[in-house]
This record gives sequence, C-alpha cells and structure tokens, in this order.
Amino acid sequence: MRKPAAFCLMISFAFSVSARASSNRDDDVHRIEDSAQIFEEIMGTPDKAIPRDLLASAKCIAIIPAEKKLAFVVGGNYGKGLVTCRAPKSWSAPVFLTVSGGSVGFQVGGSSTDFILVFRGRRGLQKLLSDKFRIGGDLSAAAGPVGRSAAASTDIELHAEILTYSRSRGAFAGISLSGAVVEPDETGNEALYGHGINNQNILDGKVAVPPEAGVLVQAVSKATGSPIPDSAPPATAPQAP
Repeated sequence: MRKPAAFCLMISFAFSVSARASSNRDDDVHRIEDSAQIFEEIMGTPDKAIPRDLLASAKCIAIIPAEKKLAFVVGGNYGKGLVTCRAPKSWSAPVFLTVSGGSVGFQVGGSSTDFILVFRGRRGLQKLLSDKFRIGGDLSAAAGPVGRSAAASTDIELHAEILTYSRSRGAFAGISLSGAVVEPDETGNEALYGHGINNQNILDGKVAVPPEAGVLVQAVSKATGSPIPDSAPPATAPQAP
C-alpha cells in the first residue's frame, strides 16, 4: 500500500511544481485565447451562465482554463490563468496568475476543469496585488449562483468576497474552491509586458491592453456592458536601412 500512496504523492507534487513553471509569450497568448473562448461560451447560454447583475458590479474576473486534477487517495489541483479588473475607463489588461490547492479523500480518476472567479469588492483587488492569498481564508468565498438573475441567491453568496464557478464536461455550476491558493505568475507577466511593469499599474488600467489580449477584454466588456478599451498598436518590424 505504501508504494501506490508514495507514487500519488510524487505525481501530486509534480503537478504542483508544474503550476509554477516558467511561462513564455506563446503560453500567454494561448491562455488569453482559451480564457476568452471559455468566457464567451459560458455567457452565451444565459440560463446557465453567471448572472449579469452580478457581473455588472464585479470588480475583477479571473479565468483559469482547463485546470488539471489528479485524484487517488491524495488529490492535487493546479491551474494557470489570468485576471482582468474594472479600471476607471474600462476593463484592464490581464495579469497572469496560478491557482493551486489539494484535497484528501479516496478518489480515483482525473478531470480537466475550467474555473472562473468573480471578485466583488476592492479588497479582492488588493489581495490580487499581494504575493499570494488563500480562497476562503484571506477572502470569504462561496459557490456562485447560475442563471439570468442573482435575486434568489442566499445571503452567503451575496456577501462573499469571491464567487467561484467551474465548468467540467460541458456542465457549468458554482463550486467551492476554499483552501486554494492564488498567486501571481510573474514569468507570464514579464513575457507579455516585459520587465519593470508592476501588476498594480496593469490592473489600474495604466497599461494599454496588448493586441493579444483584446479578444479577452472585449468578451468581458461585452458581458458586463462596459466600454471596450483601445488596444496597444501592433508592433511593427524595423525597416532595413
């Protein structure tokens, strides 16, 4: 019995380390494109989507595409995604992040799951700018409601600082992510923006939305009824003398 348990621990640890592996520009672009597609697909079915009245007051929205899960006695979760926040004029360019956590229980199998986190207050934004925070510990969290309106939501849902959702095998629903740890993916941020740009300036809307991120910010802006920001002009190759 010891060998299977040890093997699972090793695999779980390996996946956790994978979440913190370096990102490059291609990784960033794929994450942006996947996140935009996921968000558009989810919001394209109003009766089974995040209520638009909740999105209208959201301060930040994080999307973690296809988080991998391994579960066999010891389960491990990891994911890489991004977050955009409501800036003075529009939604911000994205900041890249990782989400990791673990669970213990007799589970067999694996799944590929997309996650969405809706941050409902400014304190959530401040936590996003910190080194890392724990969902349900540093910020209160609840499984988010689904449908056209959040009017029937419980008081717990309406007072939570983060509402959390998942989509697995086509089914979208609120889910508890309590205990998961969120932290910046600095290598991802540097790959897209270069050195010297800090996360606060990005999420405050002081950094132009890169052309690669336009599709995501447009999707979020459309769903929340917000203005669509101007993207940075595409880079041009230097002319030969």
